[in-house]
Amino acid sequence: MNPKGDKPKSKISASRKLSLKMLLLTRACEDLEREQQNREEEKVRYLGEKLPPLQLSGLSMDDLQSLCKQLNEKITVVDEERYDCESKVCKHNKDIHELKLKVQDLGGKFKKPALRKVRVSADEMMRALLGSKHKGSMDLRANLKSVKKEDVKQDKVLSNEDWRKNVEAMSGMEGRKKMFDTAGGAQ
Repeated sequence: MNPKGDKPKSKISASRKLSLKMLLLTRACEDLEREQQNREEEKVRYLGEKLPPLQLSGLSMDDLQSLCKQLNEKITVVDEERYDCESKVCKHNKDIHELKLKVQDLGGKFKKPALRKVRVSADEMMRALLGSKHKGSMDLRANLKSVKKEDVKQDKVLSNEDWRKNVEAMSGMEGRKKMFDTAGGAQ
C-alpha cells in the first residue's frame, strides 16, 4: 500500500466519475417522468371506469333531478371510502412509528451505571435543596435537653414511695378514722 498512509488512488478518473454521475441523474429523471405518466394514465383509466361521461342534452327536469340524486349518492359513497382509506393510513403510520420506537429501544445497548452509596447529612441535603435560604440546623440530637439518668431514677423512686404511703394510710378503717378526726377537729 501507500508508505505515506494516504488513501489509495481510485482506478476511475475524475472525468469518468462525473460522466457516470450525469448518466445516473439523467436515468433517474427519465424514470421519474415515466412514473408520473403511468400515474396519470392510471388515474384517467380509473375515473373512466368509475364515472361514465354524462349525457345531459335532451333530458327533462325530472331526469336531471334523478341524475343529480344518483351523483350525490355516488359522491357520498366515494367520500366514505376516502375517509376509511385515510383513517387506515393514519393508523398504519402510527403503528409504524410505534414499531420504529420499539426497534430503537430493543436495538440500543444502554447499560445502567452502577450507583454509589453516598452518605449525606440532613444539613447538607437541605443546603443543596434550598441553597442560601436554609438557616437552622437539622441536628436533632443537639436540640434535645440533656437529662441525667441518675436524677430521673431517684425522682421515680421517691414518687412511688409517697404514693404507696398515701394509699396505705387511707386504706382500711385507720385511714377513714383519720379522715373523720381531721374533719371533726376542724369544726
